[in-house]
Formats: sequence, C-alpha cells, structure tokens
Amino acid sequence: MGLSVARRLVIGTRGSQLALRQAEWIAERLRAHHAGVEIVLRTITTTADRHPTTPLEQLPTVGVFVKELEAALLDGAVDLAAHSLKDLPTRQPDGVVIAAVPEREDPRDVLVTRDGRGLDGLLNGARVGTSSPRRAAMLRHARPDLVMVPLRGNLDTRLRRLDAGQVDALCLAGAGLRRLGLEARVAQWLEPSLCLPAPGQGALAVEARTEDAAVRNLVRAIEHTATRAAVEAERTALATLEGGCRVPIGALAAVDGGVLHLEVAVVTPDGGTMLRETGSGTVDAARALGVRVGEILRRRLEEQHQVLRPGH
Repeated sequence: MGLSVARRLVIGTRGSQLALRQAEWIAERLRAHHAGVEIVLRTITTTADRHPTTPLEQLPTVGVFVKELEAALLDGAVDLAAHSLKDLPTRQPDGVVIAAVPEREDPRDVLVTRDGRGLDGLLNGARVGTSSPRRAAMLRHARPDLVMVPLRGNLDTRLRRLDAGQVDALCLAGAGLRRLGLEARVAQWLEPSLCLPAPGQGALAVEARTEDAAVRNLVRAIEHTATRAAVEAERTALATLEGGCRVPIGALAAVDGGVLHLEVAVVTPDGGTMLRETGSGTVDAARALGVRVGEILRRRLEEQHQVLRPGH
C-alpha cells in the first residue's frame, strides 16, 4: 500500500453525531483493508456549524459544510477529509481530490411524522420542516397546500421539534436516519418520481491531497465504481445547470445491467413548474452523460422562462 505499517492517518470531520458516525464508518472500512495503520478522527468546526440556525441560502460562502475541512487538509492538519458528498461543491480547490467514493446508502428522501402517516395522510395546510429548498419545492409541487417551515439543526434537534408539535412532519435524507439507527422513525420513503434527491445524496466522499499518492492509493480500497459513476453524472449535470440556473435541482443516477441511467429535475421554488430529463450512457462516460442531460434541461428551462416572461 506504499505506507509504513506504523503510519497514522488523521481523518477530518464535522462534529455532528451523523458526521462522526460517517467518518467512523469510513475509518472502520479502511482499518479492515489496512490493519497496520492507525486511523483517528479529528473534529473541525465549519461555517455551517457556527451558524446552526441560519438558513443555508443566507450563509455567505460556497462550501459552508466543507471549506474548513479542506483548509485543514491542505495545511497538513489532517490526511483525509470525510464528507456527505452532496455537501461538496462541484469543483474541488487546487490540491484537493476526491480520493474515494464508497458504496452509496439509499439516496431517497423520507418523511418523518409523529404518528407514522405518510404524505397522502397529512392534513391540508400541514407544516413540514426542512432545511432544503429542493425538498420544499418538490413537496410543494406534489402538495401545494403544505406549509414549508425552514428547519436546520442536527437530527436530534429536528426530531425534538417534530415531537413537540412545532411541525407536523420532517423531510430529510433517509441515509442519515439509517446510519444513526433511526430508520424506525421513517413514515415514508419518498420515491424519486415524487422527490428527486440532491446530486450525491446518500453517498460519502473522502478527500485527500492531490500530491499525496500514498494516501490516495490506500483510500482507493474503499472505492465503489458504480457509485462513483452515478455521482459523477449527477454532479456534472448540476455543474452544467448551475451556470444559468437559480432553481432547486434534483439528480439521481444508477447502474443497471452495465448501463448508467440518469434523471435530472429542476423545479421552481414555489413548486409550480417542474421539468425532468433522462438519459443513459456507459459507466466510463458518466460526466459526458451529465453534461448531455444537463444541457438539454438547461435549454428547456430557458424556453420555459421565455414563455413565462415574454419579452424578457
């Protein structure tokens, strides 16, 4: 593996319960492949952690969940940085590379309610807590009567607010609940046809320094090829749309029978208009697929915008 058996690796992670569980999950798998390497976690506070109640769209910088972790990586304070892949900007800073994408957890969003009722069972005007403009917009598209309540904070905080009656439901990434052993709280797994996940949702990313070939080679042991292809297609579609698109974006890809299938959707924040596009390609051309589907959807969005705002 190119490393001394006495080598010590430090993984940087955010300090939330979920982030620590995910980083430990990565560490466990690395230890299984490299038993002689000591692997420890180091907690780093990010911009998002310092502003736990501020809506994400009001925070000042790109990469609010990852910027400080990447700085620690470049400074040599940590050897690896562990992330929820959906939190990573579509471009990495110079000197940083996504060294491994392990096998993905279920990427779907879920609905959590106090009494187990699903989306169809929510009363007219029910209050749904979510930190995600994408989830809010897609739920509004399905149920325009629902009231979306901006709700940040760690998972325990959000569950407490639900149980206290401050909201009637939560919409969250199911992977986080499953990783924390809280899957029993899920009332409904939302199918992608209803709520298309964020690009990269359910997947983890392990960043390393570009120049650190030995560490990159070590981490490659937990790489999952199909997951890497899927998230590259999703993230490339996102990057293609980001140039001229200010609306929430969902994307989900999967490999089936050796073919990579991608679906991307954009939805207006009020949920009134949703456009979807699909495409397929080879696993080794994931980025090309993302560009192709993203460009088609961007053109459709521009045409829709012209129809909605003639003369502009």
